[in-house]
Amino acid sequence: MANQMLNTQNNKRASEKGSALIYILIAIALLAALTFSFMEPSSQQTSSQNTFKSVAALNGQIDTIRSAIQECVLKYPNGDDSVDNSGTGTDPGAHIRYPLAPNSTHLPVGYRASDRTIENIRCPGHNAGSDNQHMKIFGGSSGKFMPPPPEMFNDWQYYNGTDGVFFWIETAKSDAYLESALERLNEKFGTCEADVIDATGGAEDLDSDTTIACASGSLCLRVWMISNAATQTLVNVDDVSCE
Repeated sequence: MANQMLNTQNNKRASEKGSALIYILIAIALLAALTFSFMEPSSQQTSSQNTFKSVAALNGQIDTIRSAIQECVLKYPNGDDSVDNSGTGTDPGAHIRYPLAPNSTHLPVGYRASDRTIENIRCPGHNAGSDNQHMKIFGGSSGKFMPPPPEMFNDWQYYNGTDGVFFWIETAKSDAYLESALERLNEKFGTCEADVIDATGGAEDLDSDTTIACASGSLCLRVWMISNAATQTLVNVDDVSCE
């Protein structure tokens, strides 16, 4: 009887030791997995986080710009019929219901900007007593404000001409996640709604009249409000059959 009890106790101790060993091995395996997750993919995690932040920031600003322009078009459907959008006019091919390029010579001094930065676009319409009055879309008087561009990007710019109406943003930074962010964002849009222009090998024209370009060494994201790709030769548009 004593021997039987002794054997039972020995078996119990052996079982407990075996169980303890299993727990120790499991703990070691978990620690190794946790260590690996912190060490090996840290750069990938950072890149993924940066990509996500860039996509979110860009997408938010695209929504802001589009809604502001669309509100202008809906509110003043006649636009500015005094704009000369003939082939030799101040704004060849421009859509008169949409904001003109901020540096359009149709705009009088004091209204005209020195560049195409989108925060300076003006809404053509009955804004201040005149059917052809152009008032800034973004600013204190409108209550709409254009936030600074996302980190690593230049200011959004605007085009209204022969090829349609679009706005674009550019980066000359070489961080790999930037290209990934632009491609992911492009996937959120339909064909001919947006496109990514790779000018890392040299400047790429953004319009068929070669008046604007994605600068050499840069990546650009272009977002369309109106695309005339069906009638124009636009090399960088996703699908030239857009209508």
